[in-house]
Formats: sequence, C-alpha cells, structure tokens
Amino acid sequence: MNPAIMSGDEAIARGAWEAGCTVATAYPGTPSTEILENVAQYKEDIYSQWACNEKVAAEIAAGASIGGARVLCAMKHVGMNVAADPIFTMGYAGVNGGMVIVSADDPGCHSSQNEQDNRLYAPHAKLAMLEPADSQECKDYTIAAFELSEKYDVPVLLRVTTRVCHSKSLVELEKRDSVAVKQYERKPEKYAMLPGTARSRHVIRERLLEEMEEYSSACPYNYEEISNGAKIGVITSGISYQHSREVFGDSASYLKLGLTYPLPRKLIKNFAEKFDTLYVIEENEPYLENAVRQLGISCVGKQKLPICGELNAQIVRGALTEASIPETYKTDLAAPVRPPVLCAGCPHRGFFYTISKNSKKIVPVGDIGCYALGVAAPLNGFDFSICMGAGLSSIIGLSKALEQQGDSRKALGMVGDSTFFHSGINSLIDVVASEANVIACILDNSITAMTGHQENPGTAHNLMGLPSPQVNLVAMVKSLGLGEDRIRVVDPLDLDAMQKAMDDGIATEGPFVIITKRPCILIKEVARQNSGKHCKIDPEKCKSCKMCMKITCPSLAFVGGKATVADPANCTACGLCMQMCKFGAIEKVGV
Repeated sequence: MNPAIMSGDEAIARGAWEAGCTVATAYPGTPSTEILENVAQYKEDIYSQWACNEKVAAEIAAGASIGGARVLCAMKHVGMNVAADPIFTMGYAGVNGGMVIVSADDPGCHSSQNEQDNRLYAPHAKLAMLEPADSQECKDYTIAAFELSEKYDVPVLLRVTTRVCHSKSLVELEKRDSVAVKQYERKPEKYAMLPGTARSRHVIRERLLEEMEEYSSACPYNYEEISNGAKIGVITSGISYQHSREVFGDSASYLKLGLTYPLPRKLIKNFAEKFDTLYVIEENEPYLENAVRQLGISCVGKQKLPICGELNAQIVRGALTEASIPETYKTDLAAPVRPPVLCAGCPHRGFFYTISKNSKKIVPVGDIGCYALGVAAPLNGFDFSICMGAGLSSIIGLSKALEQQGDSRKALGMVGDSTFFHSGINSLIDVVASEANVIACILDNSITAMTGHQENPGTAHNLMGLPSPQVNLVAMVKSLGLGEDRIRVVDPLDLDAMQKAMDDGIATEGPFVIITKRPCILIKEVARQNSGKHCKIDPEKCKSCKMCMKITCPSLAFVGGKATVADPANCTACGLCMQMCKFGAIEKVGV
C-alpha cells in the first residue's frame, strides 16, 4: 500500500487496526485525544468508547482482554494516576488478548498540570514498555506491543510524548491482520485477584520479566548504530533519539532503545565498553541514566541536561557540546505573547464575571478544563486548582480551614460537565454527605470542550457517532438528596440570574449547587445558529467607561477612547457586553 503522512496519534490508531485490535477505550486528554478519535474511523472492526474516566477505560479494556480480545486503552500521563488501580493489578494478572496501554506524556506542560515521567510506571506496575521515536515506529511498536503482550502475558505500556504524538512523518500502511478473538476461559486462579492469587501471580510475573529481559538484549527494538572512529556513545530513546541525531550526527554512535522495560542490561554494558565518553540523553527523569549507573557505568546525563521541560537540539547542543548555535538557527524575531483566553461567546465568561464581582464573599477553586482560562486577570476566576474532580472535593477541606481561622467567606468550587462525570460526582457525594458549607458549581456546556469536543455521558451520542442514552446531570444531582431550595439551574450569560443564584448560595448554610447550562459556542450546530450575528457599538452613545471591557471578550477593543467590536466575525452576539453597558450603546445585529 502507499505510504501516508500521519501524526504519531494517527499512526497508533492505524497500528491498532492493523494488529487486529477489536476494542479501544480512552478518556480524552492532550496529547492522547486523537488516538481514539482516529480509532473510531475503523468502527466496522473496532468497538471504541470514551469512558467517563481513565480508571473505567482501563477496566473496560481489562475485561475485554480477559475475554480474549486485543484491546487498546489510551490516556494522557496524568490519566495513568487515575487508572493506576486496575493497571497495577493487570500487571500481576496478565492478559488473554493482548492489552496495550498508551501513556501520552507532556514534557514541558504544554497542556497539563505537571510533566510527570510515566516511564517510571513500567517497573512500578511491572508492565513491558515500548517507546517509539516517530510515526512509523508508533504504528510498528503498537503492532509489536500486542504481540509482546500475548507472548509474555503482560500489558504493554506504549509511552509517547507530545512531540511524537503531534509530529507527522511518512508511515507505510499494511493490511489488517485477521487475528481471531481468543476463547474466554474461566481462570479465577489467574484473574481473581485475592491475596493468595496476587502472591502467586507476582512470582510468575517476575519470572516472565526475566525472560523478557533476555529478549530485550536481542530484539529489533533495541539496537546499536555504530559510527567508525566515534569516541562518543549516546544512549537514548523516544524523541530524544531524534534530537541526539540532529546534534551529533555521525560523530557519535548510538544505542537506540525502543523496548525500555525490561531494559537490556547486557546490551547496555556491551555498548558502554566501546566508548571513552557516554551520554544518556532523555527528557525529564533520569530513568535510563539511573539504570546505566546501577550497572556501575560512568555516564553524563542530568548533571548537564535539564530535568525540567522538553529537550530540543539547541538545548542538547548547548549542554553537551562546545559548538555554537548554527547561524541558520538564529533570529532576532520574537513571537508576540498571546495568552490563552476564553472564546468570544463562551458561556463561562458570565459565570466568571459573577465570581469576580463577589470576590469578598467567596474563595473560588478551579478544576481541569477550558474554564481554567478564567483564572487570569481581570476575571481572577479562582485561587487554585489541583486535578480532575478536586474542584468540588478540595472545597470541603478549604471550608473547614476558613471556618477555623474565622474567615467568613464561603468556599466555592467548579467542574465542567465532563469533569463531573469523570470524578466530580464522587466529590459531590462527599460534599452532600459531609454537609459542607460550600457552593458546588457544575459548568455544563454540553461537550468535553478543551480537548476538542469529545462526547461524554451527557451528550446523547457516543464516539462512533451513534445515539446513546443521555445522562441527566440535573437529575443526578437531585438524586443525592438535595432539595430544590439547594439547587439552581441558570443560564450563565444571564448576569442577573447568575448573581441571584450566587446570592442564594452565599446565604444558604450547608451545601448548595449551581448548575450553569449553555452549550459551548464552538459546537457546530450552535455556531451555525449564531452565524451572521454580532454586536455593534454606537460611538456616539459610548461614554468610555470601559465596563464592557471587564468581561475580557476577544472581540472587543478600546480604540481612540471608545469601545468597539473590533472583530465582528468573531463576535457571537452573546449579549454580555450589552448587559454591562448602562448607556444603551450596544445592540445586536443579525438577530
């Protein structure tokens, strides 16, 4: 077949299809999101599903694997923390059908709250691990991961990073392998993880890992690239291999590691003996470096290379060579600063403006989602955020601390609709059960917005585009035992209604829930409905008070001493600016 240009994420999806995978699950999270979105294109052969969180995704995959299917489960790096419980158990239990777990790490925190290095999960959970360095390897290693999983009875961690996920290169396409779903067999001695089972499976896992280490020193995924006369040896993996090749070229030899757990200790020793200078080049944690040093081998790694952020050729060159930056890399141009902002017409903007108005009465706490952009001035939408779901659970503890120091402000937390289904529901259960004196806000914009509009249990459609039962979010909240007097459902673009709900929440002792309901302005159907609509400001009526500027709409500007709709094509006529103006200077056009 003809080659195709693919991103790493696309290539992983293709590899799953070619390998005969029949079940795929995930929770969306950059940089992993596009894997399942592309798997969904193969819906005739693969059942794919957005799970409500990564733990559930891993459990669905585990059940399918035990049942005999080849399965792929994808998540971003912090999602592995959520999914760790079933993943660690499957590390002991093993598989029936091959099980591939994709961890898409984010060195540099491009879209994440940390840059944890999930290579450390492989030895911790006793998983095999493969690390591709380009799109072709993403496809090839995905196929290999299924084969290794079944050969060594182990889930395989396919660890990729943002640059590998999103960079594109040529991929040779092949036909789908007609792998039959294995017969399900009842094996409680293998899969029923009681203490006795776990103890025996641990022994088996250690033996299989020893066998796999022997394989790792002779497998096609770990190999030497020897340059004649080179006195520098480089041990590396993943995207760091590409940076190393760019910097050193043929002046160094390379041990390129693709199967990075179990590590090929024999191969590492043999390679290291050939060189006067040995560099270990890797991003974030010294995972490879520590393994090399444990073998008694001297090397240069994190004492010169940064542990924080992404690597690139310029950083590696500056740290490990005396060469100056090539002239072709130099530029006097600087990209303009463009901080991320809420979209024009975003329903969250009205919510955050209300938050800012009540800053002396509440202590707001955020969560993970596009509403996190509300933290910036002048909205100053929240004080801290931790992880998915913590926007509702952390306020229980915060409220106790505020009470103990005599602070009369009320703790207010927020989650989006997808985050509520992910882990916010558990947090809200504890809010109600503890009778916490807090305001819990659910910002329902009818989609999983920040990662690119994925379906969730409240959207009435599934990943494959088929209708699915729509979970009623409001009914779920009511089912926890809260009466009508403790729940408000409001349109966040109605500032009067938002303020009334906020007043009621502040005045109510105990748990209070505000649900804002308005769909994301970028949902295709919503965007079509708003096509041609925008606001217009009459400069004669504008009094230059700048009240409309307080909502930080990117369509508005202050030019020549007057407010103006600088980008009518971007404006959605949401009407927030009209509500801010006390002089009737703003009107809607095309409505």
